[in-house]
Amino acid sequence: MKSIKILFISILISNSMIASAQLLQGGKSFTRADSLRGTLTSYRTCYDINYYHLDVKVDIDNRFISGSNLFRFRATQDFNTLQFDLFDNLQVEKVVYHGKEMPFKREYNAVFVDFPQSIRQGDLDSMTVYYSGNPIVAKRAPWDGGFVYTKDSNGKPWVSTACQGLGASSWWPNKDHQSDEVDSMLVSVSVPNGLTDISNGRLRKKTQLKDGYTRFDWFVSNPINNYAISLNIGDYVNFNDVYEGEKGKLDISYWVLSENMDKAKEFFPKNVNPMLQAFEHWFGPYPFYEDSYKLIDAPYNGMEHQSAVTYGNGYANGYRGRDGSGTGWGMKWDFIIVHESGHEWFGNNITSNDLADMWIHESFTNYSEALFVDYHYGKQAGQEYVHGNRMGILNDRPVQGPYQVNESGSGDMYNKGGVLLNMVRTIIDDDEKWRQILRGLNRTFYHKTVDYGDVVQYIAKESGIDFIPVFAQYVQHTNIPTLELKVNQGKLFARWIADVTDFTMPVKIRTKGNEYQFISPSRKWQTFDVPQLTSSEQLEIDTFNFYIGVLIE
Repeated sequence: MKSIKILFISILISNSMIASAQLLQGGKSFTRADSLRGTLTSYRTCYDINYYHLDVKVDIDNRFISGSNLFRFRATQDFNTLQFDLFDNLQVEKVVYHGKEMPFKREYNAVFVDFPQSIRQGDLDSMTVYYSGNPIVAKRAPWDGGFVYTKDSNGKPWVSTACQGLGASSWWPNKDHQSDEVDSMLVSVSVPNGLTDISNGRLRKKTQLKDGYTRFDWFVSNPINNYAISLNIGDYVNFNDVYEGEKGKLDISYWVLSENMDKAKEFFPKNVNPMLQAFEHWFGPYPFYEDSYKLIDAPYNGMEHQSAVTYGNGYANGYRGRDGSGTGWGMKWDFIIVHESGHEWFGNNITSNDLADMWIHESFTNYSEALFVDYHYGKQAGQEYVHGNRMGILNDRPVQGPYQVNESGSGDMYNKGGVLLNMVRTIIDDDEKWRQILRGLNRTFYHKTVDYGDVVQYIAKESGIDFIPVFAQYVQHTNIPTLELKVNQGKLFARWIADVTDFTMPVKIRTKGNEYQFISPSRKWQTFDVPQLTSSEQLEIDTFNFYIGVLIE
């Protein structure tokens, strides 16, 4: 009869505080509306977005918006009809092409425009969509998404947007699919006089209008994903800084409510500068020097809006005064500033083609927290932090979601994804090589969209290690692998129990008192030489760095 020792079992405790970017968790059945949003049909692939000019007016009292969006695009094939996206609670007033209104039809949140003649492959063309309505109001931003309407402590309006997962088309018309990032964009937001709008990129112009409104024109010169576009309206004041980074001088601008100016001047720079130091070391230059880095007071926890990171963590270390890792290391820095800024590299610089691969955004950014700790407090501290995050793993469903239905995977994409990447680092066993791989990802896929294969194959190629079955097990399956071991006449017999047919993964083991050594089992029983091994009681497996189950006979 077998005597089983369970050396490691994952703790299934929810830790929702780590889920700082909202991702809609759908069911197992999907609708026509899901497919229209998630699938790249010919009505969407027929054109490539080059430029948007979003011009929107916000009537705060009535929670009403109105305006237009100019689509400038290049035809990738001949076509007569294209699809753009706008939630059906918002009205499409007209679509204008070459000065004429075009016929269109709506199906759920998709809008199909019919052109009077075929637009030829290679043509650069444009149309303008005029729209209005009351956009969805978030009930619990940023997790459910939408507009946030509140007031500051002085009773002045404070309005913001957060729409990751919900979709940018919840408040402005666009091709709402992550695979097609617009090359550049002008964001014009008109707000009641006395208030200020802060959006992405750099402020080009401020114009006093005749109707009691002021328009702010913000220009984004780099490619940007749709959900990163944001508006932030309030009684904002700002102060500036310059960071001497890898690409030279990086302009930093802090936009805060007037009531927060004093504490922001004390708190923000001492958190942002160390973040930039750590992340430029590990990931390479901040990806948007041309558009600057902004940190903006927001009436919710925070979001990774490109070049306009929003912040609502109360000017305190940790996450709302807590450390999700339970190690104490998370209380030495501000979680929102580090995590949401980490998305500038993974999420904004490197963007997943499909929402199913949002694990690329969240796994690497979760792991960036541990690398921040590593950079400032040492490797052991970083390892302790990422190990502590295991308490938030549920192993409820795969980290990768289903493709083409606008659905992400499990919230485990945060903590489980970070633990996976730490294992990859441990297996590579060369920290400088690992750092160059992380920097190489941001260089190779600079301002690009990627899928699962792009990232996994790059890591495998650059490391010289076949990580493909490892990522398949941890990303595409729910279960973690279990290492089964037995000792017979001084020989170690080992195999993996896993879902992936060809699963193999190196793992560190030792006999008590000796140094760890790597063995590389597969799903078939294999023998390994382990010095001074006489019984299974002597075995120790590195479950601190390897997130696995272990069975010892």
